[in-house]
Amino acid sequence: MEHLIEGYRIYRQRRWPELRALHKDLAEHGQAPKTLIIACADSRVDPATIFNAKPGELFVVRNVANLAPPFEDATGRHGVSAAIEFAVLQLKVETILVLGHAQCGGVVAALQDRPHDPHSFLDTWIGLLDTAKSRLPPGCANPTTALEYESIRVTLENLATFPFVAAAVRERGLKLVGMRYGVADGGLELLNPATGAFEPVV
Repeated sequence: MEHLIEGYRIYRQRRWPELRALHKDLAEHGQAPKTLIIACADSRVDPATIFNAKPGELFVVRNVANLAPPFEDATGRHGVSAAIEFAVLQLKVETILVLGHAQCGGVVAALQDRPHDPHSFLDTWIGLLDTAKSRLPPGCANPTTALEYESIRVTLENLATFPFVAAAVRERGLKLVGMRYGVADGGLELLNPATGAFEPVV
């Protein structure tokens, strides 16, 4: 806690004076981010840092392996789905970006050959990668990297199953975008919807 408190003190001294007016405006008028980012909870992958974003610019959902489930009618505590609903219907974001990354621990866990624990929240969540795993070619040279890419594609497909997402795409041009971030080199790749390939952002 001391490390966090010291960080806060530095923030208040150095950054808060620059952000005071922005925060006053956000407090008075509310947030209006144009982008929902579904990112990994990995501590190395911070969307605000990667995109040099100010407070109020991004609506971010972070979870293990940057996943979104397919739409379900069943009631329950669907945290990611609720955040997607809020972003699309209330904030009316213009883009949903699925931001995957290299060296993803959730992807590594999904590739491990071990029995599924029915009492594990993590195992059930990682099961969302089963469809992506089934698409990997036999004898894949680098299954971890391949699954990182494929999981982004499958998550985009899952997003399209939400009726309100599909309606927003159709009626007001909501964009569904996939990217992958390189932890080691800071590189960013953008999914080309026409070719299905990830291309470097320069």
